[in-house]
This record gives sequence, structure tokens and C-alpha cells, in this order.
Amino acid sequence: MNIQIINGPNLNLLGKREKSIYGNLSFEEYLISLREEFSHLNIDYFQSNIEGKLIDKIQEADITHDYILLNAGGYTHTSIALTDAVAAIKTPVFEIHISNIYNREEFRQKSLLSRNCKAIVCGLGLDSYKAALINL
Repeated sequence: MNIQIINGPNLNLLGKREKSIYGNLSFEEYLISLREEFSHLNIDYFQSNIEGKLIDKIQEADITHDYILLNAGGYTHTSIALTDAVAAIKTPVFEIHISNIYNREEFRQKSLLSRNCKAIVCGLGLDSYKAALINL
């Protein structure tokens, strides 16, 4: 089974930014343990701070992958274009958040993506990705 993880803006700074919210590990460090634990899955990873590149990757993954785990970062709350991209594909998308977005600032509590996603996993730290993989 082919899984595409797509991380959006500022997630390249995991392990460096707001450690009390996002933890001490970079995503690349976490990805090593994820791939070890889920060795029966082919897990690909992509990160970009650029909305259009995220949309291109979603469309590409629709052809090449069985599931997408999407952490759109701040675009979760603002991007109609990403929402439209998720709505346009057939591959199931899990919306991922490291923090509990419903326990944060009011503007973070609304996701434009959710209505087009198979599920939302949030608030488990980096293990939000693991929880999604367990439930594929």
C-alpha cells in the first residue's frame, strides 16, 4: 500500500518552532520511526510552503497512492484551492494536525478541508500521523 504524507507551510520547522506545541523532533526524524513501525507500507513524504506545489502533489498522489495524509498547516483554515483539490480527487485523504486545533485560537478551529476528508486526526502530537496509519 502506498501512502503519501503531505505537510504544508512551516512544518519544515518542526523541532525548532514552538516546541511546547509541536515537540522537539523534526518531521524527518519522526518519519524514520514511522517507516520502521509501518514497514509493510510504502510511505512517501513531501513538504512545501507553497500552496500550488501542495495542490500539484495532491493531484499527483491521486494517481500514484492509496491514501494521503495531509497536514496543510495554516492553509487548513484559509485555502479554498487546497479544499477544491481534495474534493476533486478519489484517493481518501486524512486531515492531520499535530495540535488540537479545537483547543486553540478561534481562527484555527475552522477547517475548510474537513468536509472533503475521510477523517480528521488531531491533538496527538506527531503521533497523529501514526493514528491515521493504524486506521487505514
